[in-house]
Amino acid sequence: MASERPPVVFLHGLGRSKLSLTGLRRFVERAGYETWARTYPSRRMTVAQAAGTIAEWVREDLGDVPVLGVSHSLGGILARHMAGMLRWKGLVMLAPPNRGSRLARVIDAHPLFRWFMGPAVRELAKPSKWPAPPVPFAVIAGSCALSVANPVSWVTRPLAVFDADQPSDGTVAVAETRLPGMADFATVDASHTWIMNHPKARELILSFLSRGRF
Repeated sequence: MASERPPVVFLHGLGRSKLSLTGLRRFVERAGYETWARTYPSRRMTVAQAAGTIAEWVREDLGDVPVLGVSHSLGGILARHMAGMLRWKGLVMLAPPNRGSRLARVIDAHPLFRWFMGPAVRELAKPSKWPAPPVPFAVIAGSCALSVANPVSWVTRPLAVFDADQPSDGTVAVAETRLPGMADFATVDASHTWIMNHPKARELILSFLSRGRF
């Protein structure tokens, strides 16, 4: 292994690919960590199917070793479902819909959108008995509700998906990201789509990977 530190598993979000996390991965690698990422068919699998598939890939590629994790959005929910499948040493969750997603409920109510986004959206709309995340875990939420770089926010803002006084990243409300048992929590002025590229988010991630807190 290239480093004595645990490798860092990166989990992308719904409708994205591992490329969305490339900049962050390179940032973490420059700090001395080995990283792992792979694109999974997020719009074709249920949460449980995706979690099982990814855990198998990680074990095949890295072996039965302790791992750290960095997740984005749906990736955080997958990490929760993989809590007992991998030997986690810690997890940083970027903009995770930990309490379910109000936006997913809006999508679920429209057959065409539901078909396009796939089965995971239905689960995000109606979370039930999701496993707790591996510990320790921390959450970074975004608070930029309207951004040119986040097309979803062009819809959620005019449709008032979130209450006027409810902070969000344009896709997930800050309140939807919180969970009991967090080792740490922070917000950054970033939109959902590119929160992984925010300089403060990156520094917080490195701090957690090395110390278990921000």
